[in-house]
Amino acid sequence: MLMSVRMARPLPLIFLLMIHGGSSDDWGVSYSPSHICALKNSTVIMNCTYKYPTGYQINKTFWTNEPTRGDKSPDLFKDTKYSQRLQYLGDKQQNCTIRLSHVTLKDSHMYYFRFITDKPDGKWTGKPGVTLTVTDLQVESPERVTEEDSVSLTCKSSCALTDRETFIWYRNSLKILTEIKFSNKLILNPVRREDSGRYSCAVDGHTHISPDVELNVMYPPKNVSVSISPSGVIVEGDSVTLKCISDSNPPAEISWFKGGTIVGSGRIYNISKISSDDSGEYKCKSINKHGEKYSDAVTLNVMYRPRNVSVLINGSGVIVEGDSVTLKCISDSNPPALNFSWFKEDETSAVGSGQSFSALQSGRFYCQAHNQHGSQRSDAVTVTVHHVAGRNVIVITALSGGLFIIIIIFIIIFILLILGKTPESRDTEEILYATVQRHRKTETKGAEENESQYDDKRVHQPDAAVRTTRRQNAEFTQAAHLLELEIHEETPKQA
Repeated sequence: MLMSVRMARPLPLIFLLMIHGGSSDDWGVSYSPSHICALKNSTVIMNCTYKYPTGYQINKTFWTNEPTRGDKSPDLFKDTKYSQRLQYLGDKQQNCTIRLSHVTLKDSHMYYFRFITDKPDGKWTGKPGVTLTVTDLQVESPERVTEEDSVSLTCKSSCALTDRETFIWYRNSLKILTEIKFSNKLILNPVRREDSGRYSCAVDGHTHISPDVELNVMYPPKNVSVSISPSGVIVEGDSVTLKCISDSNPPAEISWFKGGTIVGSGRIYNISKISSDDSGEYKCKSINKHGEKYSDAVTLNVMYRPRNVSVLINGSGVIVEGDSVTLKCISDSNPPALNFSWFKEDETSAVGSGQSFSALQSGRFYCQAHNQHGSQRSDAVTVTVHHVAGRNVIVITALSGGLFIIIIIFIIIFILLILGKTPESRDTEEILYATVQRHRKTETKGAEENESQYDDKRVHQPDAAVRTTRRQNAEFTQAAHLLELEIHEETPKQA
């Protein structure tokens, strides 16, 4: 039994040698490497060698990805999906290397080399085949980060690339220079708001670039300011737009302030038909969950034409002929009115200019204030001038009467000094004294009557001429009184 067992063992081996025309070591296919990880759109070379027994001739070689169908396995060189991208680099002796370009994710398969010889038993498929995995690059990053944080971005693939690759990073399609050449990580420490953008990665020497990934860096409001449109001169009645400019992430909520009071919200603040009441300092506040910031204040200066124009009278507006009353034009305007015109009612031409005007005659006067945005007139005011008919007569009478008395006094004194005090001169003095007294009474009565008439005509308005007359009358009375005293003092001595 033992011997028979030993004799039975070589039979299968002999049978196999007869089938294959030799030992199994004479047949085979080798792949190097047997696993390939390739980037999308790259070119892959599958290194391959094969062997067969001496005495066989190769009739056909091809690559397939469906080896189970035997001789009916599809030839990739005849497949339209591969024919334009597949190139045979080997020969019909031992080298079966191929090159597959522009690989896609669908090219991920196990590929086999098969050859057929000139003998019926001379067919071989290299199993297991070479495994091709086509991978896409992906950037892995945190979805949201805050300014000053440390951030790490990773360039990932679904399989390990075969070589030690150099990674290239891009932000917004522009290459980022980094000192780390072989790392698939990009470190941003600290991350800044300028680092926000679209990031992608690639492997040096390959055209494929990963899809973009958005890095969103959060930060509080910065660079907050207010713009005014239109930017030039703003006139009452215009429409004005204030815009709050703010750099923040996420977008900030906006509040508006005039002085210390809130006037609205939103990035845009519109004022239609602006008025002077809208003049003032405006600023906006920008706020998000990371902080807040106020803008600098801007001044809104609304121009408007003169308004509330009125005339201010210096005094009662009632004057005596020869005098004047000053009228002043008052107005509210922006910029302040610099041009003023004066008019008398029922007259078309201006009677004066300037902010102040001296009225010399009766009438109703008004002013008109002007600036570059328009003009407005005031209501009219009344000026009354009283005419005095007997005034010149009073003055002349008073002056001439006083002068006449002074002349008489000087004559009497002159006569007394020359003639001396004699009995005859005493009679002369008494006569002169009586004459002075009569003239004094007559003059005083006449002055009082004329002054009374003058007072009625001028409505009890004293003026310089009346005061002068009164002063001269007083001087005359005083002189007459002195003369009277002198005469009476001399009279007893003569007795």
